[in-house]
Amino acid sequence: MKIHASRLSLRAALLIGTALLLTSLQVLALYPGVTTPLERVEYSAQDLMMRVRGTQPPSGDIVIVAVDDFSFNWTKLQWPWPRTYLAQIVDQVNRGGAKVVGLDVFLFEADPDAGGDPTLAASLAQSPSAVSVMQIFRSGDGVITLQQPRAEYRAALDGVGITTFTRDEDAVVRSVDAYQTFGETTYPNWAFEVARLYLDREPASVSPSRDLIFGGNAVPLQGRRLLVNFNGPAETYPTYSAADVADGITLEQNPNAFRDKIVLIGATSVTLQDVYPTPFSAQALTPGVEIIANTVDMLLQGRYVRATPPWGGLFLTLLAAAAAWFIMRRQRPIQIISLLSLALVLYVVIGYLVFVNAGLYLPLTAPLSMLFLGVVLPTLEQAVSQELEKRRVRGLFTRFISPEMVDQLLATQDINSLNKRTDLTVLFSDIRGFTTLSEKLPPEQVVGLLNSYLESMTAIVHKYGGTVDKYEGDGLMAFFGEPVPYADHALRAVRAATEMLLELPGLTETWIREGRPIQRIDIGIGLNSGSVFVGLIGSAQRINYTVIGDNVNLASRLQDLTKTYRWPLLVSESTWNQVKDEFDGEWADSVTVKGKTEPVNLYRVLGPKNAPEAERIQPWKSA
Repeated sequence: MKIHASRLSLRAALLIGTALLLTSLQVLALYPGVTTPLERVEYSAQDLMMRVRGTQPPSGDIVIVAVDDFSFNWTKLQWPWPRTYLAQIVDQVNRGGAKVVGLDVFLFEADPDAGGDPTLAASLAQSPSAVSVMQIFRSGDGVITLQQPRAEYRAALDGVGITTFTRDEDAVVRSVDAYQTFGETTYPNWAFEVARLYLDREPASVSPSRDLIFGGNAVPLQGRRLLVNFNGPAETYPTYSAADVADGITLEQNPNAFRDKIVLIGATSVTLQDVYPTPFSAQALTPGVEIIANTVDMLLQGRYVRATPPWGGLFLTLLAAAAAWFIMRRQRPIQIISLLSLALVLYVVIGYLVFVNAGLYLPLTAPLSMLFLGVVLPTLEQAVSQELEKRRVRGLFTRFISPEMVDQLLATQDINSLNKRTDLTVLFSDIRGFTTLSEKLPPEQVVGLLNSYLESMTAIVHKYGGTVDKYEGDGLMAFFGEPVPYADHALRAVRAATEMLLELPGLTETWIREGRPIQRIDIGIGLNSGSVFVGLIGSAQRINYTVIGDNVNLASRLQDLTKTYRWPLLVSESTWNQVKDEFDGEWADSVTVKGKTEPVNLYRVLGPKNAPEAERIQPWKSA
C-alpha cells in the first residue's frame, strides 16, 4: 500500500511539475521581447489551421493595382516613379468608377519634377475617397518623428493612416499594428481609413478603456496588434499591372474592373522589398498591399480572428492536466492509449471548429503538450519503476534460484504474493570436518575451495527448481516448492540431494587436477517436508527471501544427526512418505530432537530404485 501511494505521489508530482512548467512558459510569453518554444510551435499550429481551412473567396469589393516587375520592364522607370505617372494611374482608376482609392506610396518628400506633386494631388482630389499612408518613426537614438504626406496631399486626401506590419519571432506577418499614438493623437492603420470611407462610418477611435472602436464595436486586439484573417496566399485578390492601368489597357479589357470598388495601389515587386511571409506560405511571399487588402476585407465583413486571452490559455492547460490525471489513473494500457488518443484528437477537432466558425484561436501547443506529457511521463515513470523493481527482484532471486525460475516468478508481478504459509521441503547440507580442513590451508585456498563447492551445489539446487536460502560458512540451506510451487517438492529435493552427493567424487577429481591440496570431502544432508512461513524478511536496507518455522528447524536437526548415524542423507517421515515410490531407503531410528516433545522417525535414503551401484548413496569413507 505504501509503495502504491508513493508511486501515485510521484506521478502526481510529475503531472504538477509539467503543469507548472507549461503555465510558467505561457506566463513568460506575455513579457515583451520574450519568445518561448511554446510560442513558436503555437504560431505554426495557428498557421496550419488557417491552411487546413483553406482559401476563402474574397468579398469582391477590393482590387489591387500592382507596381510589379512587368511595369518596371515595360516603362523602364526607376523607383520612386514620377508623381505624374502615379497621377496617370489614379486618373484611370477614377475613370473606372472606383469608390475608394488607397495609395500605398510614401508622399513625404517633394517630387523632383516641380509639377509632379500638384498633378498627383489633383488626381487624388478627383477620387470619391482617397487614402494614403504615414509613419511614426523612432530613430536609433529614441527620437520619435511624425512622417505625413506633404501639405498638398493632406488637403486632397480623405484619410491617412499608419502602415506598420508586426513580424512575429519567426518573421511571419500575422497581424498589423491597429493604431499608434503621437503626442495626444491616435493614428489608426490605414486599412481602417479605407474601410470606414467605403462603409461611410466614423473614424476608428480609442475608448477610455483602451479598446479600439470601429463601426460602433470594439475591435478584438492583442495589445495594439490586429490579427489578420487571411483569405489566401498571394494573388488571392484581383490584381492588375500598373503599366496596363496607366496605358488604359485594363479598362479596355474590363470596363468594370474598378467600378464601385476599393482600389489599392502598391508595390508587389520583390525588388522593392515590400513582400512578407504569411500563414499561408513562408516561401511564396505576399505583398504588403495585399496584406492590407486582407485586413480591409476583414473589417468590411466583420470576420475577425482573435486569440484566446492569457487567462483562458492557462485555464485550458490546467483543464488538460485534470484530463491527463483522469486518463493516467486507468489501469489498462489499452485504456490509457485509447483515452489519450481520443482526447488529443477531440481537442484538435474542437480547436479547428472553433476557429472556422468563431474565428477564435484556441491554444493548441500548451494544452496538447500538457495532455500528452501529463499521461506519458507518469506512464513512463511507472514503466521504469516496474522495470527497476523487476531488475531488483531478478538481482535478488538469481542469487538463489535459476534464471528460468526468476522469469516465471516475475510474470506474477505481485511481490506480496511471496509472503505466505505453505508446504515445502527444506534442505540443509554441511561439509564434514571442514573446520579441521580449513585450519590446514591458507585463507585464500579455503575461500577458493568453498566457492567452487558452493557454486557446484547451487547449480544442482537450481536444476531441480530449488531456492538457495543462505550460505552459512560451509553450510547450505535451500528449499523446494516456492516461489514457484511444485506439488512434487519433496521428490525434487531428494533428487537434488542425491545428485549433490554423487557430484562430490567428480568435484574432488577436478580439485586434484587443479593442484588443490585436498583428497576428498564428505557432506551431510538433512531433509524435512511440512508447513513453513516463506517470504521476504528484513529491512529496507537488507532483505532476504527465506523460510522460518518448526519444520525448518527439524531439517537442520536432521543434518546434524547425519554425524551421529554416519549416513550422508537423512530425511523425515513426512519427506520419505512422498518419495518412497521412487527411492530406496530404510528406517534409521526414532529420536526426540531438540525443540520436539514427540519422537521423530528418521530414514536413510539409499538411492533411486533400480539404480546401478555407482548411482547409489555410499556411506562416508572419511572419519
